[in-house]
Amino acid sequence: MKREQFKRIKTLVQQALLLLPDERSAFVARECADDPAVRAEVEQLLAQPAEDDELGALRHDIAKVVDFRKSRRVRVGPGDEAAPGDREGRIDPYRLLEKIGEGGMGEVWVAEQTEPVRRRVALKVIKRGMDSEQVLARFEAERQALALMEHPAIARVFDAGTTPDGRPYFAMEYIEGVPITEYCDRYKLTTHERLDLFGKVCEGVQHAHQKGVIHRDLKPSNILVGQRDGKAEPKIIDFGVAKAMAQPLTERTMFTEMGALIGTPEYMSPEQIEPSGLGIDTRTDVYSLGVLLYELLTGELPFGTRELRTAGFDELRRLIREVDPPRPSMRLSTLGENSIASAKSRQTEPATLTRQIRGDLDWITMKALEKDPARRYGSPSDLAMDIGRYLIDEPVLAGSPGAVYRMRKFVRRHRVGVIAVTAAMVGLVAFTGAVTAQAGRIAVERDRANLEAEISRRSEEFLIGLFEVSAPSESRGNSVTAIELLENGRKEIERDLAGEPEVRASLMEMMEQAYVQLGLERPGEESSDAE
Repeated sequence: MKREQFKRIKTLVQQALLLLPDERSAFVARECADDPAVRAEVEQLLAQPAEDDELGALRHDIAKVVDFRKSRRVRVGPGDEAAPGDREGRIDPYRLLEKIGEGGMGEVWVAEQTEPVRRRVALKVIKRGMDSEQVLARFEAERQALALMEHPAIARVFDAGTTPDGRPYFAMEYIEGVPITEYCDRYKLTTHERLDLFGKVCEGVQHAHQKGVIHRDLKPSNILVGQRDGKAEPKIIDFGVAKAMAQPLTERTMFTEMGALIGTPEYMSPEQIEPSGLGIDTRTDVYSLGVLLYELLTGELPFGTRELRTAGFDELRRLIREVDPPRPSMRLSTLGENSIASAKSRQTEPATLTRQIRGDLDWITMKALEKDPARRYGSPSDLAMDIGRYLIDEPVLAGSPGAVYRMRKFVRRHRVGVIAVTAAMVGLVAFTGAVTAQAGRIAVERDRANLEAEISRRSEEFLIGLFEVSAPSESRGNSVTAIELLENGRKEIERDLAGEPEVRASLMEMMEQAYVQLGLERPGEESSDAE
């Protein structure tokens, strides 16, 4: 191993050990993107216990001397060399109180501003030894990104400057809060309350987009929630990997080299995992919001941390780019006993929670997590609007619902009115049915009377016509026998009344009675006897 390579590995291991365990993988992947061999060595040293070889001994020595800062909170006293201020722990006009956070490039301190106003602020300072051009560019980009924005859901920047030893810093709003997922579980927010809080986060991200800034690292630890006047108030922080859409945030080159992994794997979009990063736009943040929504609903991530962190880079890319996670309701149904804890922290039962999420919230979440950016929501506001539709029982745009779905939503949204209208409709239908039945009976009686009258009239006309042929004026002196008269009548009935079966049948019955009364044989009987 070359001396330069060994020195680089040593430096990277030192820097990685200063980070929280869940921050190390992203740091190593980012810093070693141009050298897979160095990355493999660094990951091995961070993952394995000390061994007897040279690198193992190095790791062992580093582990002994590095303060892992389990609490990550360091109080400042006079002459504390760990503090970035002077010997009195000051960076005028700020007095450092304690360190509350540490990331790959900076430290965050609680400080008290003494002038021109007295207030507590969060002071973010570049780490000692991390002031490379690359890190300075990212730090300056974050400061300028925050300075562009003014929204209740985004931490404000008050001031900027340099420490006595020349390290850049900026003073920002101090947020006394915890990560959004921790807050929701601590106060046992219901699903609807979580969605309402999530909508406020979407509004903050939308504001950043309108200012031309994409966050690119949205995750619970970057969305802190505190309380003001008894109400939850989210604040988005850490725009350190933000990307400007319309303008450069700084004249220095931002950290967007080929192969660099920018963001947190569990919350990264498919286009963000690409080495080029060319497809990154506002929908990248929509994807991260979708992951956060999934976690708020179920208590689980779409892909588990262990699954992603133990995968190699190629497998990590494949999972994020190609594998669709299960729907939130499906994930809940596979949690087993863990589903009880998830439901309890949302003040409900597992079966009820699954029913709440199944359908609309499944569709909304999975649309935000679409692999193809073109199929996602176009903006955080679009996502928030669909959440809003769900909360007031309007049809959401995420699915492709049919008429039955829309009707069900309408009924739920206007339950009282629908019940009243339905009752009125039932009464109207019953009344209409009764009237129709009565009208039908009247029509039948009317038709029967009309038929009887018609038969009587036609019978009268037939008999008059039948006997007119026997009158002297019609017979021309020839006598007509009774049988001829009846036979002529029968033929006329069959010929002229073929289309009126009721009248025809009545008259034929009269003819039959006439044959009987006169003692005459009916047509066909004689021939039948002859045979």
